[in-house]
Amino acid sequence: MSHLPNKLNSFWLWREVYAKLGISNPAYKYWKNTQTLKLNNKYVFIQKSTLPSKYEHIEEVLTDLSGFLPIKYASDQLHVNEHLFSYDKMSLHREFDYKFVEDVKFVNIKKFFKENGIIVSKNSVIQLAKLKDLEITPDATFYNLKNDYGIVVYN
Repeated sequence: MSHLPNKLNSFWLWREVYAKLGISNPAYKYWKNTQTLKLNNKYVFIQKSTLPSKYEHIEEVLTDLSGFLPIKYASDQLHVNEHLFSYDKMSLHREFDYKFVEDVKFVNIKKFFKENGIIVSKNSVIQLAKLKDLEITPDATFYNLKNDYGIVVYN
């Protein structure tokens, strides 16, 4: 499986961590051994098993984000309008699984890739679009989806 759908497998959403612990938002900046990941300059994630020991107990109740990405980040990575993941009336909206964590909407990219046999290497560029809008090059892999959509993986 590619790097993109597995990006958050070992991370917790910081917003959920601090809400459940009742601590201040920037507290993670002072935790020396806690690794963070920031996506879209908006979402902060804390690497699993790196919380300070006095807060480790919270990991049992945090939401597993394996295979999921915030819809804004997913839309940027797939070069598609965010509306695809936001509105039920969009053709492919129902093809994805979603979850909300602290008012952040996540889309399950891993499940979608697996169900459609989409293989992506770490440095590939991915484009999800209507068939008429896709540019298929000789070094690209094309995947035909439902409702006149397709994915092109540029290697």
